[in-house]
Amino acid sequence: MIQRDETRNELGVVRIHKNVIASIASIAALEIEGVQRVGKDFKSGLLELLGQKSLVAIKVEISKNEEVKVDLPLVIKYGYNIPDVANRVQENVRVALERMSNLAVKDINVNVQGIERGQA
Repeated sequence: MIQRDETRNELGVVRIHKNVIASIASIAALEIEGVQRVGKDFKSGLLELLGQKSLVAIKVEISKNEEVKVDLPLVIKYGYNIPDVANRVQENVRVALERMSNLAVKDINVNVQGIERGQA
């Protein structure tokens, strides 16, 4: 039986782990001007202090119909229009996920967690 996040071809099975989807979403979000960083929750901040990179703040669900849902926490740079940045992030993440994974994107939920001054 083929799982929802894998495809079978004549050579075998290709599986795409949820962490790969989270990485694609994170990189695509950071490409947008006005995004300071992908937000972190307490657990991922603690793991980073211990030297372990974590994408735990990004939640990825893949339905049985191969539809992807992503919850993406962001911190926006001060002075940028929040809805505009969030909309551009959603579009860039959608394009990147569809191009790189061949999965259908159902939802990209952007949760703006804060505003920070950009690097001087």
